[in-house]
Amino acid sequence: MKTPTICQLLLEDKTANNITVQGWVRSFRSNRFIALNDGSTGQNLQCVVEFEQYDPALLKKISVGAAVKLTGDITESEGAGQKYELKVSEITVYGTSDPETYPIQPKKHSLEFLREKAHLRVRTNTFSAVMRLRSRLAYAVHHYFTTQSFYYVHTPIITGSDAEGAGEMFRVTTLAPQNPPLNEEGKVNYKEDFFGKETNLTVSGQLEAETYAMALGKVYTFGPTFRAENSNTSRHLAEFWMIEPEVAFNDLWDNMDLAEDFIKYVINDALTHCKEDLIFLESRLLEEEKTKPQADRSELSLIEKLKFVTENKFIRLSYTEAVEILMQSTPNKKKKFQYPIEGWGVDLQSEHERYLVEKHFKCPVVLYDYPAEIKAFYMRLNEDQKTVRAMDILFPGIGEIVGGSQREERLDVLEQRMEALGIDPKELWWYLDLRKFGTAPHAGFGLGFERLVLFVTGMTNIRDVIPFPRTPQNAEF
Repeated sequence: MKTPTICQLLLEDKTANNITVQGWVRSFRSNRFIALNDGSTGQNLQCVVEFEQYDPALLKKISVGAAVKLTGDITESEGAGQKYELKVSEITVYGTSDPETYPIQPKKHSLEFLREKAHLRVRTNTFSAVMRLRSRLAYAVHHYFTTQSFYYVHTPIITGSDAEGAGEMFRVTTLAPQNPPLNEEGKVNYKEDFFGKETNLTVSGQLEAETYAMALGKVYTFGPTFRAENSNTSRHLAEFWMIEPEVAFNDLWDNMDLAEDFIKYVINDALTHCKEDLIFLESRLLEEEKTKPQADRSELSLIEKLKFVTENKFIRLSYTEAVEILMQSTPNKKKKFQYPIEGWGVDLQSEHERYLVEKHFKCPVVLYDYPAEIKAFYMRLNEDQKTVRAMDILFPGIGEIVGGSQREERLDVLEQRMEALGIDPKELWWYLDLRKFGTAPHAGFGLGFERLVLFVTGMTNIRDVIPFPRTPQNAEF
């Protein structure tokens, strides 16, 4: 017989006989009341044990963290706090847990402590809720693109090119670290390496996705990416997941439409299918907000913030217009910005992006036409020769969540941009081929999946929305 999940039992909202449930013990009070959780919901199922009927040695095995199978009847609860409970008639203990050393006790633990126990932290209410939401959001990503006739492309994790031009990449090699072969110039001879050239872990699947968009029309990637940036902050990971659609014949405005529609879809999906977890995380966030100074508290609750995105039309304005607004803003004039805006050409910081969203427009914002000097080589150059058809989507509480552009489809302009930035065209000969053989306008964007999960869950540290975070000096688990 198939064992139902606790979520299924609670949704059925009725009594039932001879039901078997399996899960982990959250608490065991008075040798009588087991709070059982199987990960399918944040709610525990209270299981009532008549301890006189069981061997004390068996009951002694049941402690916080133990894995058990319980059989009995679902009845209306005689106590407060739950509608139904399981009257236990059979007990099987799969695995015991030492109550003295088991780290996830039924009390509040700090997020810092739980990061050190990443293999067990998902047994807490907070992390089980976050990871259920993460799973649902991933499903919604694939569902959206599938229903919009996109094709899912698996782009390489190992690459010989740097899509962002950042140079902050993890090297992939089989050469001996102590005594690598050297060439005539005394440098490492990568011709003797596994791939016959220097290779790295990818920072983006975009360039490869573009090749498939030029044949399949509408494609997307959703996979792991890596950045060897030594940033030990609450916003950075060395390993993270990226969602990157690319669409042939789309221009910048089509790109904005796609990104807005996509984001609203996946957030609405979470609001529809993860209400219980969102309500729990919202209450957790409200308690956390009470510990902050009044000036630092959010004006919106978690669910209000999500609806702020789904129910508002995104404002669209140029980078130039945004800089003018920021220069004239009160925080800038009173020097309250950490990074004052002094003129056109600066790279906007999170504080500037959040001001535009939260204070000035009070809705999500799409900025476009950024200075070419601060954007990547593959973004289409505008007629003014100063700006590119880039776009960033800005959200409350987080700043930039999406970055994208119309891609440069003109071979001569792309070659000029690469030369100006010192990018060797021989390394990207295949990318240039796309501009030689049937070139066409096309556009796409990138959305860091963890950044999306961070926004939807209301968590404040990106390390808490990925199962096993990879950060500087930390590759545990």
